[in-house]
Amino acid sequence: MHVTKAWAGTAARLLLAAVLGYAGWVKIRDLTEAGRTVALYRIVPEDSAQLVGGVLPFIEVALALLLIAGLATRAVAAATAVLMVTYIAAIASVWARGLSIDCGCFSSGGTVTSGAERGYVIDIARDVVFLAAAVLLVRHPRTRYALDRWVLDTKER
Repeated sequence: MHVTKAWAGTAARLLLAAVLGYAGWVKIRDLTEAGRTVALYRIVPEDSAQLVGGVLPFIEVALALLLIAGLATRAVAAATAVLMVTYIAAIASVWARGLSIDCGCFSSGGTVTSGAERGYVIDIARDVVFLAAAVLLVRHPRTRYALDRWVLDTKER
C-alpha cells in the first residue's frame, strides 16, 4: 500500500474514532435527553425514539473503540458510512419539513428559535466530511498502528 494512503487512512480512522467517541460519550451521560433529542426529529414514534436514543450512543462508542484499535476497519468504516448517511438524511428531513432543532450530535439537542437553516448546512457539510473519511477507509482499510495490519500480516506469513 502506498505510504500516503496508509497515513491518510490512519488520520481518517482516528478522526472518526474521536468524533464518534465524543458524540457517543456525551449522549451516554444523559440517555433520557438523547431519546428526547431523537424524538424532536419526528421520524420515529416517541417510544422508538427513546429506544434509538438509548442504543445509538453505545453503537457510536463501540464503533469508536474499534476504529481506535484498527480492528475490522473496513466493516466498521462501512457501518460508520451508513450512520453518516442516516444522520445526513435525518437532518435534511428536518430541514425540508421546516422544523427548527439543534441536531443533538455533540450535545443535547433542542428547539432553536433562529438560524436553524445555517446550522443544518453546517451539520450536513460536517457529516459529508465524516462520510468521505469513512468511504476512504472502506476503500483503503489498511492503516498505520492498527490491529488489522498486525492480524493480516500474521496471516500472510
